[in-house]
Amino acid sequence: MGYLNNSVVTVDAILTTKGRELLARGDGSFRITQFALSDDEIDYTLYNPTHPSGSAFYGQAIENMPLLEAFPETTQNLRYKLVTLPRGTAKMPILSVGVTNIELKQGSSIAITPETLNYLGNNQVFETNGYTATVADVRVLSTFNGVGIQTEGAVALNQTQTLGTNVAKTVIGTSINLTATTVNTLFGSNTELNTTLQIVGRDSGARITVPLKIKKTNA
Repeated sequence: MGYLNNSVVTVDAILTTKGRELLARGDGSFRITQFALSDDEIDYTLYNPTHPSGSAFYGQAIENMPLLEAFPETTQNLRYKLVTLPRGTAKMPILSVGVTNIELKQGSSIAITPETLNYLGNNQVFETNGYTATVADVRVLSTFNGVGIQTEGAVALNQTQTLGTNVAKTVIGTSINLTATTVNTLFGSNTELNTTLQIVGRDSGARITVPLKIKKTNA
């Protein structure tokens, strides 16, 4: 979703497959209950407090920047979300998943349980609404799902099936389960497959991207 220009409040939106399905029912199933805002296209270094025309023009260059239109690539859209943090917050929340990279042999599994640091004090490191996890190429995994969040949207995402194409997939949970593919044809002449796993806190907006490597072990 994106604003079409700076002068008219017109919103351009692309519905997901699930969204089109709900809209087509015509029974009120299509309801927007949550949304997110981002400033992906903004370059804050253009803010100029020495502008000769005064303070009203400090942000002129930013205000005149072109805005992104909606596009469906989930790994490139809404990368820098706007978030509301408690008053007095001195540090930006950051995510920790306990590893700097993930390496799996064919058929092996791992459960990732993210923690959010610098958020809601030291007594709570898990976000109430969980985390979204997006793998850039879902073909490298035979299992990819989230557990711990049972909202309708989370359940729908976790049950989404792919058609074996090179596409991203997103799931929601407090813990993310991954199992490496056992399909040899994906490797071709290579001995490993490489992609990325991006995890985003649904409350804090904190995010982390972790390299994901699948090692070929099947003959």
